[in-house]
Order: sequence, then C-alpha cells, then structure tokens
Amino acid sequence: MLHALYLLGIAAFAASGVLAAHRANMDPFGGLVLAFAAAISGGTLRDLILDRHPLYWTRDWILLVVIASVAVATMLHLRRRELPQRALVVVDAVGLAVVTVIGARAAIDAHVTPVAVLILAVLTGVTGEVVRDVLCGEFPPLLLREEVYATAALAGAACYLGLYWAGTADTLNIAVSAGLVFTLRMAAVFRDLHLPRLQRAAG
Repeated sequence: MLHALYLLGIAAFAASGVLAAHRANMDPFGGLVLAFAAAISGGTLRDLILDRHPLYWTRDWILLVVIASVAVATMLHLRRRELPQRALVVVDAVGLAVVTVIGARAAIDAHVTPVAVLILAVLTGVTGEVVRDVLCGEFPPLLLREEVYATAALAGAACYLGLYWAGTADTLNIAVSAGLVFTLRMAAVFRDLHLPRLQRAAG
C-alpha cells in the first residue's frame, strides 16, 4: 500500500517537473532532469537527515522506471496537446499530498521526536518543488512566496501524526491526511488564498 502510494506521489512530481520544464521552454533532456529532480529530492534529503543508507531510490528500480516513463509520456502528450494552465498546480498538489504523508510515516518509523516528524514530513513534501523552481530560474521559489504550500504540508503532517497517536487504521490516516493537504492547496489556488507578506513596519 505505502509503496504504491509513494509511486503515485513520485509520478505526480515527475509530471510536474516536465510541465515546469515545458513552461520554461527547456528541451527534452531538461524535462527529464527536472522530472527526476522534482521526484527524488525530498526523499533524498529526508534519508540524508535520518542517515538512512543506501538512499531509497538507489535500490528501487521500479521507482526510477516510473519516473522516466511518466516523464517521457508527459513530454509526448505535450507535443500533441497543450495541457490546461493549472495542470502543473494540480499534479504538484497530488505529489505534495502523497509525499508529505509518506515522509511523516518514514520519520515516525525512525523514532524521531514529534517536532522532527513534522519538519521531515514538510521537507520531504516541498523540497522537490523548491529544486524544480530553482532549476527553472524561478526565484524566489513558490515555497518562499505567499502561497499556501508548506502550510498545507504542515497541516497534513500534523493530521497524520495525530491520527497515528489515536491508533486509527493507517489506510485511513493516509487518506485523510493526504486529502487535507490536497484540499488546502487546491482551495488556496482556486480561491486565491495567500499568506500575508512580510512588510516593513511603518514609521
């Protein structure tokens, strides 16, 4: 169950990497690079912090095949038909939701503190987006603007942790927590919700 869900999140981030590359007018190689960068950066950072070796993607050939296949399929589709303007936002939200929850689960399994669980879950969810945006030349990345992005990941991670402590079934924990992240992110996009900007005090 967890592995299948992780593949879904990785596939969504891979697609988002290609869509970002397409929007930045990159070539197919650039699309492939962004697909892998978006898909594996978060989990790689998490594993390095937790000192987990070998890194998860170096021993999972299925995951690498999924990333490459989704990247190529997305590029082929874009050659025939332009995707809707907000397609990147939607697939990115799917990746954020799934990968954040997987990150929370991995942190819990590593027996770290509750605060560390939240931090690692958010880092797992948002790092791929940051790397993708930086490689596309978007600065500051989406995460560092007023968008509801890391906030949605934090809410989902806290929800998962709370449900885990409550002893509910893990399938329910995953569904509810990932659904919360996705819903918050989509609500922010389609209702144009933003966090307040930092502003210099008057005077």
